Amino acid sequence: MILGKVRGTIHSTINHPFYDNQRILVVDKLDGHLKPTGKYLIGIDVVDAGVGETVLMLDEGNGARQIVKESNAPLRSVIVGIVDEVHLP
Repeated sequence: MILGKVRGTIHSTINHPFYDNQRILVVDKLDGHLKPTGKYLIGIDVVDAGVGETVLMLDEGNGARQIVKESNAPLRSVIVGIVDEVHLP
């Protein structure tokens, strides 16, 4: 699982049919202090996250396909949760 911050959305006119009616978001990866690492992921949103929200992502294709219940989906990353709080020691 990866913590990230939603930075924006992706819109496409030509894509694989799986992506029809899916929200695709750009998510900056966060480090252990919740600072952006300079790396990002692109994933589908199954929890209705919005720009600026901290989210929990799964970046593993087989697990992502299990979440969307499509065994042949061309998918690697999926947003699985919206983070309300993070407590660091």
